[in-house]
Amino acid sequence: MNSMDDFFGVFNSPKSLYTAEEIDAARRQKRKPGATLLDTLAEMTGKTMPSNQTLLDNSKALNDQLDAFSEELRMLEKESTRGTDAFMGQSTTNEAFAYSMEKELKKNEPKKSSAPSVDKLDAFAGLKEDVTKVVLGQDDFVKKLVVAFKRPFVMKPKESMANNSIYITGPSCTGKHLALDTIVLKMKERNIISSSKAHVMDLSIYPNASEEKLFLQDLYEALSSPSEIIIFENYEKCHTSLLSRLSDLVIKGKCYLSERYTMNKGQLVTVNNGMSSSAVGTFEATGKYFVFVSSRSVSKLSDTMGAPFINALGDICETKSLDDQTLREIANRKKDELVNNALENALFSLSVTEELIDYSVTMSQKNAGLKGIMDFYDDLLRALSELRLNGDYKRNASVSLAIEESEIIAYVDGDRVPLLAVLPGLYTGELEAVKQEMDGIVGLKEIKEYILGLEEYFEVQKKRREAGLKASELNKHMIFTGNPGTGKTTIARIISRYLKAIGVLSGGQLVEVSRADLVGRYVGHTAPLTNQVISSAIGGVLFIDEAYSLYRGKDDSFGMEAIDTLVKGIEDNRDNLIVILAGYSKEMEEFLTANSGLKSRFPNIINFPDYSGEELLKIAEITAKSKGYIIDEGVKPSLLAYFNAVQATRAKDAGNGRLVRNKIEDAILNQSRRLVAESDADMSVLTSLDFELNDL
Repeated sequence: MNSMDDFFGVFNSPKSLYTAEEIDAARRQKRKPGATLLDTLAEMTGKTMPSNQTLLDNSKALNDQLDAFSEELRMLEKESTRGTDAFMGQSTTNEAFAYSMEKELKKNEPKKSSAPSVDKLDAFAGLKEDVTKVVLGQDDFVKKLVVAFKRPFVMKPKESMANNSIYITGPSCTGKHLALDTIVLKMKERNIISSSKAHVMDLSIYPNASEEKLFLQDLYEALSSPSEIIIFENYEKCHTSLLSRLSDLVIKGKCYLSERYTMNKGQLVTVNNGMSSSAVGTFEATGKYFVFVSSRSVSKLSDTMGAPFINALGDICETKSLDDQTLREIANRKKDELVNNALENALFSLSVTEELIDYSVTMSQKNAGLKGIMDFYDDLLRALSELRLNGDYKRNASVSLAIEESEIIAYVDGDRVPLLAVLPGLYTGELEAVKQEMDGIVGLKEIKEYILGLEEYFEVQKKRREAGLKASELNKHMIFTGNPGTGKTTIARIISRYLKAIGVLSGGQLVEVSRADLVGRYVGHTAPLTNQVISSAIGGVLFIDEAYSLYRGKDDSFGMEAIDTLVKGIEDNRDNLIVILAGYSKEMEEFLTANSGLKSRFPNIINFPDYSGEELLKIAEITAKSKGYIIDEGVKPSLLAYFNAVQATRAKDAGNGRLVRNKIEDAILNQSRRLVAESDADMSVLTSLDFELNDL
């Protein structure tokens, strides 16, 4: 017998008891209240299946067989969808019977309660003290956090509700995540929870409503995970329609899905077959802690999630800014770790002066808190590793670290080494290449000065943060106005690479689009299309040419939808996206009235003037050289007079730089014709015979 026959043997060979036709008829038959498929089959045919008690006695055998034949069932169902008659009857019979058996067994399974047991309440004793040994300077916060996790053991949650819903807030880098990681680990050690790690969902990866399937799959995975604690990060970057699912779980304990889903090869897919026993139409919060972590205030959370959500939270825990004493205590602890790591990894036998510890606190960027100090000592460890790799020092040589004139010095074997200087330098080749390319651009002096000034601005803000001062944020979005061919796209491309090189942008790509790339052709198409474009530009520059075409009046609902979506996308990604709008001056002024938020988000309006005749001549020489040609000196006065005349009469329509490109390409074509007759002529020189300068 095969595995399928063995499985059916557990139930006294029902394959021979009911035919496929009988089972199909029973499935279509209207059942009596409370009747199962087996009840209907027995009534219709007069043939009785084994009793429920017999089925339950055999349930262990069923469970042993289910894994063995499940793949076979799926293959049979797959074959049936292809229309193979021989498999279809067999698959229908097997699926119907297996589904009915599973329902019968599940009806008799004992209900499992996931409510926290009061017996574990004593295990919380001393938990606060253990956590505060690791998380310094946040005693009140840790106390509230322990209470939040203890709450369901004292106040049993209602059916289907989460154990507790908690909001953790406070300044960035003040120990929120360290406290969470520590308390989860300590609770596992005390057998309060079963998993030593929380399940984390980063909500920033679901910025659009089109991410619903991915969001539901990840949420399903989180709710199904063995961890009792789910941490939700970056709620403010998640689409509001998806946040409503989380809101329902917190407020009601469950959320109802618009469709039924099942897992297929690790993917959550829509169910079309109502017989699928694994389909889910509801997510429940039972047995889970929901922990939302953000540096945003409770009032900001209320603005996004609503007052009912805030009222449904069990606890709100807030960290405070770290004072100098706490920072020094953390610095001392990190210093001890550095000394131990250096010794254990056979780097050096290390000693550190008190002045260097003071310096680490000062340079920890007070508004960066823990991260600033940790990064400082991590840099020291990396530098010591480089010193060991590149120097010929004996094992565990003695090294003393000191601070001299704001520089970290390592004294080893009589050598005085500026320690951080041994670290590999930052790559500056791209920055130099961008500056060189910018120098090669003709004209645009004021625009180039503005761009280069950005490097100085961001450097100053970095120094302010290092000094513990508040750093201002510069609105980097821009509007380029000017006629075609004045270099707007070229400068946009340079800006994207330049800001990447100085560390302002993470990607540096330029995504160039127009109305056709943002505005859909039917209702509901525009917002997903615009969001898709925004997503592709995150980390770089989104350049929208002829941006004024997005606004064709108040009756242009599709264009307005694209603009509204763009404004929201700018706000959601303001730290890692620059948007540049380009177009004619007058039309762009009208465009800024389309949405009340546009003008405030684009304060940097840069006008690209038309090129002068002299500048166009320089561009012509550069363009010819890039193609392997030179312009004969004798033709340059005529070419200059031509460019001056064109710019004086029809600069807007002539194309500026595009006019030059077209002239050079035409001259190259004319030269090829001339060379047929003048075989001895210099093939690299463009003469007056090659230029047509009478088309003013």
